Amino acid sequence: MKKYINKLIVVCTLLFLSASCQNDALLTTLKTVSFSGAPQASSSAIILSTSNTNQAVVTISWPAVVYPVKAPVTYALQFDVLSDIVGSTAWSKSVRIEVGEDVLSRSLLGADLNKIAIQLGLPLDVVGKIAVRVESNLDRTSYSDPITLSVTPFSKTVVYTALYMPGSYQGVPDVTTAAQLDPIAKGIYQCYLTFPASQGLGFQLTTQRNMNQFFGAGINGIVVDGSTSNFVVPASGSYQITVDLNTSSLVALPYSWGIIGDATPGGWNSSSPMTYNYQQKTWTWTGALLAKALKFRLNDNWNVNYGPQNQTDGIMYHDIPAAPQPGAYNVPADGNYIVTFKINDIDPVKNGYPISATYTVTKI
Repeated sequence: MKKYINKLIVVCTLLFLSASCQNDALLTTLKTVSFSGAPQASSSAIILSTSNTNQAVVTISWPAVVYPVKAPVTYALQFDVLSDIVGSTAWSKSVRIEVGEDVLSRSLLGADLNKIAIQLGLPLDVVGKIAVRVESNLDRTSYSDPITLSVTPFSKTVVYTALYMPGSYQGVPDVTTAAQLDPIAKGIYQCYLTFPASQGLGFQLTTQRNMNQFFGAGINGIVVDGSTSNFVVPASGSYQITVDLNTSSLVALPYSWGIIGDATPGGWNSSSPMTYNYQQKTWTWTGALLAKALKFRLNDNWNVNYGPQNQTDGIMYHDIPAAPQPGAYNVPADGNYIVTFKINDIDPVKNGYPISATYTVTKI
């Protein structure tokens, strides 16, 4: 009899464990978890401006998601442009804002929504579309259907004395010694910089020689206040870097002075690129030269080139005819030299190139 009682206990135990496992499976995987409806927005068309920067411009609310596990549910909002919410990479570039546990609405200030719109790449002062969905999370994640907001972002240009550019081109980024972008127009700043092949390609921007206020990259490289993502140039080399805070844009254009001539390693066919010293604002090349002729030209092209009218005054002149003479400097003897070239580089693309520049060719 005792034997049968023991068997009965074992069977009951197995049945209990089996039922428990089925309940666990039901709780964690089998039961559907979803939003009962799409979120609601207090306004679907928002025009942003300085007048509503510190005001709530929209409130987004949503129904609670009921999970089989009784515990607080964490909610978040996701924002993205309409073109990025479909396909295999849908919502991968979205801006996410965590709302909190069991919170069913979130109001956004004008400044917050403006920052999101700019970070997503919406054009300024033009109506753009933003998709919004709600994320819920407990033992799994569920998403609401998206809704669409029409948002018109704006830019409030703040004029700074200069911008600074700490980055991996320094080896160890150091804002106190970083390259300086000088103002060339209201809200527009520019500098020239060489990114060595031995260093990285990333950088950020600051408004002072500290990290109290900094700008980083948003979607498509747009300038975003407080973003920790680096701007990145495509490859090592020298660039003209222009930052326009009016449009929150940054453009890095290849820009390199080089020496050319039968005195140089590339002869008259290929420029030897110079390196820009951003602290001295001087282009420099070091290496072996022959006792022959050299000139200076931009971006390995004869469209912009400089040469001397004499061999002694250290001045180069724009549009001196191309190789071999006149207008080339004659290296006095074969040997190793440091060659420098200094030009007023403030926005030559817009304002043209200066008549003259200075140079040195020093034997070492």
